[in-house]
Amino acid sequence: MDLLAMIGMFIKGVFPTNIVGQAFLVASIGAVLTVVGAIPALIGVKFSEVFIDIGMGFSAGVMLTASFTSLLIPAMEVGGALPTVLGFVLGVTLMVVMDKFLPHEHLIKGYEGPPAWRRRLRVAWLMAFAIIIHNIPEGAAVGATVAEDLRDGIILAIAIGIQNIPEGFAVALPLITMQKRPGLGLGLATFSGVVEPLAAALAATIVMFSRQSLPYALSLAAGAMVYIVSHEIIPETHRYGHELHSTIGLVIGLLLMFILDQGLTIDP
Repeated sequence: MDLLAMIGMFIKGVFPTNIVGQAFLVASIGAVLTVVGAIPALIGVKFSEVFIDIGMGFSAGVMLTASFTSLLIPAMEVGGALPTVLGFVLGVTLMVVMDKFLPHEHLIKGYEGPPAWRRRLRVAWLMAFAIIIHNIPEGAAVGATVAEDLRDGIILAIAIGIQNIPEGFAVALPLITMQKRPGLGLGLATFSGVVEPLAAALAATIVMFSRQSLPYALSLAAGAMVYIVSHEIIPETHRYGHELHSTIGLVIGLLLMFILDQGLTIDP
C-alpha cells in the first residue's frame, strides 16, 4: 500500500462519511506545509532571488495544471459548458475585487490595495493577506474536489501544499530578518495556512447542500487560481530578469502536478 492510499484510509478512518470533515483534513496538508516553509527563515537560511523566482514559477505550474486537470475538466464533466464558464468568470471577477479592495503586499511586486491602508498595516501583515488571498481559492478547490472525489482532492492538496512552502517562507521572512520576531513570523505563517482548510470546509459544505453547485465551485476555484498565476505570480518572477529560471520552475511544476494527477491511485 502506498503513502497516498494510507492517507486516504486515515482520513476515512477519522471521518468515514463526513465529507466536510474529510475536506478539512485533506486541506490541512497545505496548512502544515505553509508552516514548514517558515522554518528555513526561522533558522536563518537565506535564499537568492533566483531561487525564490524558481519556487514561484513552480507554484504557478502546479496551479495551472491543477486548474485544468483537477477543476475545469471535472466541472465540465459534471455540469457541462455553461456552469463551467460562468463559475470560471465569477472566480476571476471575485479575485479582481479582492485584489483591488483588500490591502496586501508581495515580496517583490510590493503593495496593492487601498492607498490609505499602506501606512497602517505592517509589511508582514500585508504579505500575510496576500497569501490568504491565494489560499482561499486553493482551499476552496480542495474542498470542492474532495466533495466529488477523495483521491483527486488528496492529490490536489499535496500539490498545493508543496507550492505553499515558499509562501510560508515569504510571510515569515520580514518579521524574522527585519523585526527580529520569529514567534510572530511563525504565527503569521500558521494563520495564513489555516485559511486553507477553513475555505475547504466551507466549499465542501456548499457542495454537500447543493450538488448542483459542484461545477460552479470547481470552475470558480479554477478561475481564481488562473487569475493569481497570470496577474501576480508570473509578473513577480519576471521583475528582476529571471524569466528563464522561473519558466523552468513553471515547467517542473506543470509536470509534477500532471504526474501526481495521472500516476497515483488510492485503493478503495
